[in-house]
Amino acid sequence: MSFNVHQGEAALVVLGILFLAGIASASEPKVVRYARFEVAGKTACGIVEGDRVRQIEGDLFGARNPTDTTYALHEVKLLVPTRPSKVIALAGNYRSHLGATALPKHPEPFFKVPSCLIGQGERIVIPRGTAMVHHEGELVIVVGKRARNVSPEKALDYVLGVTCGNDVSARDWQKNDVQWWRAKGSDTFGPCGPWVASGLNYDNLLLTVRVNGQVKQQQRTSDLIFGVAATVSFISRHVTLEPGDLIFTGTPGTTTQIHPGDVVEVEIEGVGVLKNPVAVGRPR
Repeated sequence: MSFNVHQGEAALVVLGILFLAGIASASEPKVVRYARFEVAGKTACGIVEGDRVRQIEGDLFGARNPTDTTYALHEVKLLVPTRPSKVIALAGNYRSHLGATALPKHPEPFFKVPSCLIGQGERIVIPRGTAMVHHEGELVIVVGKRARNVSPEKALDYVLGVTCGNDVSARDWQKNDVQWWRAKGSDTFGPCGPWVASGLNYDNLLLTVRVNGQVKQQQRTSDLIFGVAATVSFISRHVTLEPGDLIFTGTPGTTTQIHPGDVVEVEIEGVGVLKNPVAVGRPR
């Protein structure tokens, strides 16, 4: 009888553990990764499942119904995750980047042009006339639906997810030009990808930049001065955000110069790795 009682108590303990584990598992957000890709000369969107991508009906901003069609990732060309109407970036949004400089009282956005965007594996091309081009690894917000005058409390409802970005910057042009149009917006100065990750805690992810395998930047997004919700809310009060629009959220720490022949990787925890070689000459 004593053995049976102990056995029953043990069974109840196991059931309790399994029950609590089930609750914890159910409460954890599900991370989904969405890709835009080209295969057999056609553009499609899909859900990344390990080393394969499952095609969905339509684009990333509709019902996103999965189909039975899948491809190995090595069989497809990964594209910039969206075709945005606008690309916005933030200046000075990491404490580690500003150092002793006074923190801004609100986000400080500027515009990059959509034509600067390139995808996974495409070349960053250093244009003629600049002698100092730097990498800037960044978390990039992907807007999921039209956002205008949204509150910080509701802002995440308008975010599809995040991706990796590199706000490539010609420092000499940035310093000497009145505007940053070419310093930040030259062709190929906006690597972005490899896909969009949804369901993460966007404000606490590890961002790492490597050049030729050596770590050059590393910081958690918890160091952001203005997080994802605050950024989307602030911008939406002044500029209507459309589905697919991209917001580069700023770069941490210090950046270094890149040269032809280098390979730059931007990795974000839970998202993936964006990898681009560096070249000189004509971008396309």
